[in-house]
Amino acid sequence: MAALPLIAILRGVQPHEAVAIGQALNDAGWHMFEVPLNSPQPLQSIALLHKAFPHLLVGAGTVLRPEQVQEVHQAGGRLIVAPEFNAAVVRAALDLGMVCLPGVATPTEAFAALEAGATGLKLFPAEMIPPAAVKALRAVLPPGTALLPVGGIDASNIAAYVAAGASGFGVGSSLYKPGMAADEVRRNALALKDACTGTMRA
Repeated sequence: MAALPLIAILRGVQPHEAVAIGQALNDAGWHMFEVPLNSPQPLQSIALLHKAFPHLLVGAGTVLRPEQVQEVHQAGGRLIVAPEFNAAVVRAALDLGMVCLPGVATPTEAFAALEAGATGLKLFPAEMIPPAAVKALRAVLPPGTALLPVGGIDASNIAAYVAAGASGFGVGSSLYKPGMAADEVRRNALALKDACTGTMRA
């Protein structure tokens, strides 16, 4: 995981704009990019981002099947994010040396995902997992477990989640929406970075 614990969720990004958006994020200090597989030509975007930013952690979201893990790996991706916990997906990612963040919403799912070897846990959807729930999970999970709320995350709620024990965040629509210009993405990225780093320094 990166020093800035924010994953840019580029849902809907198209290959022709992927590198420009990636450059805006890189300029703002973001180091992890996720292209959901329900985006247009996602593997092409992942390949372009990996080629342009080989030092960054680039990969896919909405990964549901083990064969998709292989496809992402072949495109140069090293990050697998899923909306749910599928042990076969986690195993496939681990076999290829990839970072894997399955989606969980309950203690049972969280412990099962960690037992399977998950790198960290995507707490999804965060709208249904308030900071109080994150605090309760943090209290029972192994120390050092990476907990990343995803869904509805913006500059207004980052502080509450960090105070509850969140390790980082996946950020979607408050950062990027399809068709958004790179300059706007950069401004959003800087604002979210400030909210996150300011909170984590406090």
